[in-house]
Amino acid sequence: MTGAHRDNLPDWALEASLGIFIHWGAYAVPAWAEPEHVAGEPEPEGGWFKHSSYAEWYANTIRIEGSLAGAHHAEVYGSAPYEDFLDQWKAEAYDPAEWARLFRSLGADYVVPVTKHHDGVTLWDAPGSEGFNTVDRGPKQDLLTPLAEAVRAEGMRFGVYYSGGLDWKITDNPPIVETDDIWRYRPNDAEYTAYATAHVRDLIDRYRPSVLWNDIEWPETGKEDGSLDALIAHYRSEVPDGIVNDRWGADIWDYRTSEYSMAADHETGVGWEHNRGLGSSFGYNRVEDASFTLSPLALAKHYADVVSRGGRLLLNVGPDASGRIPEIQVRTLEGVAEWMRALKPYTAGRSFPGGDKATVSAEDDVWFRFWASGDRLVVVADRPDAVKIDAPGFEVVAIALPE
Repeated sequence: MTGAHRDNLPDWALEASLGIFIHWGAYAVPAWAEPEHVAGEPEPEGGWFKHSSYAEWYANTIRIEGSLAGAHHAEVYGSAPYEDFLDQWKAEAYDPAEWARLFRSLGADYVVPVTKHHDGVTLWDAPGSEGFNTVDRGPKQDLLTPLAEAVRAEGMRFGVYYSGGLDWKITDNPPIVETDDIWRYRPNDAEYTAYATAHVRDLIDRYRPSVLWNDIEWPETGKEDGSLDALIAHYRSEVPDGIVNDRWGADIWDYRTSEYSMAADHETGVGWEHNRGLGSSFGYNRVEDASFTLSPLALAKHYADVVSRGGRLLLNVGPDASGRIPEIQVRTLEGVAEWMRALKPYTAGRSFPGGDKATVSAEDDVWFRFWASGDRLVVVADRPDAVKIDAPGFEVVAIALPE
């Protein structure tokens, strides 16, 4: 496996500060997980996977002996297989143009939908996926093409997420109950490598995605036989200003990612990406209420913190099975949209003033973050008038957090 880095991120990625992640799949039908256990924080008794807050992992969690998800499934659905949810998923209220308008109202730069998650369901008629995609079953439509068109019509870039490392439709293994099981049970053979490679190549050829976002590494055969090198080379050729994330298990990444409190050591320099949900799940979890969901103020602070440290925020929404973004999520997004749009002109080209160029300080009870954007020093604070700023040579822009 040869290294395939960019020397520098393209200008659009350096200037971008907000992406929208979309986890939408058959798991939106049961839409259930324990919401209390935020990923990366101290594990609950019995382990993270048994008590996973990720609703998109439902197919795995219900198979773990003694899990609350398993008990919930038995009570509500009896012994019905997970595959039944694909047929029950109708997407009858899906309006990609409405989604795109909402994302644009936040000042989003790019949108990255899940095209295949670990359950193996593809949201388009992927080659070789016959009988297990949203064109043949469930929604009975290609969910990606109209979204790509709507996103681009609103002036945003379109990317794709693909689970290269796990596919529970392909494998027939015990459930994942500890992290080592991921690497023990993920498919690595030539047949799956060819299958996944054909999918991603098709995504590249159809959608020319600005972001190629893989998850849980890539099958080992593909790393060893040169096919991953060839796939990335094809992407570079087709999308010269496209960027590749760091979850391939190979030296091909353009930028580093972190997730909730996991991989915080990747949050250095400029151009890294932090991803998380509005709650403790990526897929829609009907159990999540306001207590588990970022408020407009909390989201504003999180966004400002990521921007101040040189990163991009990839913020996830989880639509319900009909295709509606749940009201509790919309409430937060609409509540912070005006503030985020007002901040947007000051997030591009950010850098870090140091030495005697700028000094920003405040009392301990004052929350603030700051960065340079060109010749402007941007300060975001809950009480801007309580922040002391000494920034010779900078135009100071002080922005209060939303109410």
